[in-house]
Amino acid sequence: MAERLTVEADSGVCMGTGVCAMSVPAVFTQREDDGTVIVKTPEPDPQWHEAVREAAYTCPMGAIRLGVTGPGPGSP
Repeated sequence: MAERLTVEADSGVCMGTGVCAMSVPAVFTQREDDGTVIVKTPEPDPQWHEAVREAAYTCPMGAIRLGVTGPGPGSP
């Protein structure tokens, strides 16, 4: 079983910097009216996992939450 990453965002704490949307536009976008985050792909393909983790880590407000199920990298 491959690792499955799930992505959620709290638009109530997002301050609309756009760091996530610029970093991983396949997964994140922003609302036009206030710039807050929208998760376009709540279960991104594995090719985006590292970039999504980095976006969550660099979010200045901690608005991005990640969930992981399945074995981690390097597991059989």
